[in-house]
Amino acid sequence: MHMTMENGSSVSEFILMGLTDQPELQLPLFVLFLVNYTATVMGNLCLMNLICLNSNLHTPMYFFIFNLSFIDLCYSMVFTPKMLMSFVLEKNTISFRGCMTQLFFFLFFVNSESYVLTAMAYDRYVAICKPLLYKVVMSPGICCLLIFGTYLMGFVSALFHTGFMIRLNFCDSNIINHYMCDIFPLLRLSCSSTYVNELVSSAVVGTAIILCCLIILISYAMILFNIIHMSSGKGWSKALGTCGSHIITVSLFYVTGLLAYVKPSSAETVGQGKFFSVFYTFLVPMLNPLIYSLRNKDVKLAVKKNLEETHILVYPLISFLASSNPV
Repeated sequence: MHMTMENGSSVSEFILMGLTDQPELQLPLFVLFLVNYTATVMGNLCLMNLICLNSNLHTPMYFFIFNLSFIDLCYSMVFTPKMLMSFVLEKNTISFRGCMTQLFFFLFFVNSESYVLTAMAYDRYVAICKPLLYKVVMSPGICCLLIFGTYLMGFVSALFHTGFMIRLNFCDSNIINHYMCDIFPLLRLSCSSTYVNELVSSAVVGTAIILCCLIILISYAMILFNIIHMSSGKGWSKALGTCGSHIITVSLFYVTGLLAYVKPSSAETVGQGKFFSVFYTFLVPMLNPLIYSLRNKDVKLAVKKNLEETHILVYPLISFLASSNPV
């Protein structure tokens, strides 16, 4: 249990307390989160597959949605298996290296999602406010650069946080009051000064949030200004329709994320933080495919087209098999 680590810590593994310690809730929560995980994986895989197979969805907007689904898919795989294990195991442990790896990938994907949502807001701004220049401004090359930039910034941010976390010493307590290895629950366990870590967290997270929110707000302010000056009611409806899904996704992601992290550090609010973190770690990745499917005419048409094609291919096969069976 206690073994000297490369960073000077005497803790070689952590115990994840999970979401709750009430025995009667373990099985119902296991089933609930297993259903959530299945829906998240299937929903995002189906949306990604739909975008790949339908040429009419090969546009910048759906390129960003594809990457959003890919991030949500990977994001849910980082912590859900350990979360499910916490409901069935008496003591859910994770090694020090495993914990740092989980922290890195969690931060990588959550930061990347934030930047992808920002790129999507810029895409909507160009589509509505600069429609004649849309194909030039949002060319395949520029879209690929934007996505590369989102993953790069997510990687750098995760590297900073994880690098500074590894430098800390963890001496005695190894019980993480959470269902995953997150920044603030880990900082509470450290027996060395966390001032630099808190400073880095505030600087990196603060800058990222301010930058992303500023770009999103400016984009939608420009879109709103443009919509107000539209004389056609059809133009209003189309503009709001293309932005509605994105606004819902951004609101869910940022509001639940802020509720989970912007709070006073007290024992009572640790439970509140875990409760709110469930929304952006489990609910948002599951809802994103539904939001972009149910509120989007292009996706509905693509689904209908795929179902019709499947019926055309499957029906003759069924007829052939039925006719070939001996009476």
